[in-house]
Amino acid sequence: MRSLRIRTFTMLCFVFILTLPWIFFVAAHFMETKTLSFEKGRLQNETLQRNISEMTQRIESGTDQWTDSDWQNQLYSALREAKMDVLIQSAADQDIYRSNPDRRGTKISTERFSVIKDGQLLGRVILYLPQSNQFQVMSAFVGLLLAIFVVGMEMRRFVLKPLEKMGIAARQIATGDWDVRLPMSRIAEIAEVRDGFNVMVKGLEQSYRKQAELEEERRFVIAAVAHDLRTPLFALRGYLDGLEQGIAQSPEKMAQYVAVCKDKSAQLDRLVEDLFTFTKMEYVESELNTKTVDFNQVIRNSMDSLSPLARQKGISISFRVTDGCIINGDMHLLERAMNNLLDNAVRHTPTAGDIEVLCNKDGNKVMFAIRDTGSGFSLEELERVFEPLYRGEASRSRSTGGSGLGLTISQRIVRQHGGELAASNHPEGGALLEGWLPAAASEQMDSESHEK
Repeated sequence: MRSLRIRTFTMLCFVFILTLPWIFFVAAHFMETKTLSFEKGRLQNETLQRNISEMTQRIESGTDQWTDSDWQNQLYSALREAKMDVLIQSAADQDIYRSNPDRRGTKISTERFSVIKDGQLLGRVILYLPQSNQFQVMSAFVGLLLAIFVVGMEMRRFVLKPLEKMGIAARQIATGDWDVRLPMSRIAEIAEVRDGFNVMVKGLEQSYRKQAELEEERRFVIAAVAHDLRTPLFALRGYLDGLEQGIAQSPEKMAQYVAVCKDKSAQLDRLVEDLFTFTKMEYVESELNTKTVDFNQVIRNSMDSLSPLARQKGISISFRVTDGCIINGDMHLLERAMNNLLDNAVRHTPTAGDIEVLCNKDGNKVMFAIRDTGSGFSLEELERVFEPLYRGEASRSRSTGGSGLGLTISQRIVRQHGGELAASNHPEGGALLEGWLPAAASEQMDSESHEK
């Protein structure tokens, strides 16, 4: 649908208002004269002026015969021939002669003059002229009214109605109703406002839904955190009460109670640390402390920090690596991500199990993978494993001591560095966490190695 600028629309309306009355006038003239020529009208005007002059002269020259019936009959015949009427009044405004009583009081198409002789007012005369163009004038007036009506309807259709519906839509949106439909308009400015309004509505709807999702996530996080904090706190308080009340009387029993308290406090510390990291990454925009990092060293550091826990469970960790796994990133955050991945593998690998860590460079990517010999992920866990505070109901439950944020934090750290992290099950069994990070540019690596 072709659109018009508002200036063009206004000019078209103005031309239409001027043109339609003229068309009606010409049409009425043609209906009356059977011709489009206005020459006949000009001749009629000349004849009318001649008749007016003759009647004026006849009346002024016959002042002493105004009351004579023969003179009045002769005047009446001349008036009928000229299609005119007359009213002759005395100086005292008394009617002397009226040729047509039906035209009494009319003020349309008249010629008025006073008759004065020797400085004395003899009377007043009103000539009623023939209405030669009355039909054309009335037709033009009707055309003007019709043009104004049509322009008003089109103005309402293309300008006022879309604006009214936009106002209604705005009030609907204010009540939370996003299902609004705006009318089309051939006015370019109105169409632009409509398109902008649609973009605004979609943006507001997305913002509203995002806000609702964040609010729902916030409520879920608060509820989950309250539950996760309450469980170890209750256990910690119970064992501390047991120590205070002397329930653990033997050294072995006391050592057991203290070990449980230490384990619960470590669990609380890990939960608070995960929550702090998750909140910082989710809601606080912080810049990465980017440096050239050997990703193999990052993995080794994480393996060293998890080695004591792995030895306690009799788990062996193997590391297969290729040279050149250099990336640009924040070493502290990358170590945190790998710590979470290895911690997840250690916690879900059974006693005397194995964990295999791989790292190699593939083109402009540094690929890494961590495989354990645990039970792997269920179908539901594969779909939701990276959701905040999600833990499966089987092996990946709260009994493992996890916060449900480790894998979420790791994935977001990897994505923050321009990479990706995915979870799957290895064909030979166990969970498999695979990811990649952009490799550092060779020019930058050579420059830094030269500086060293």
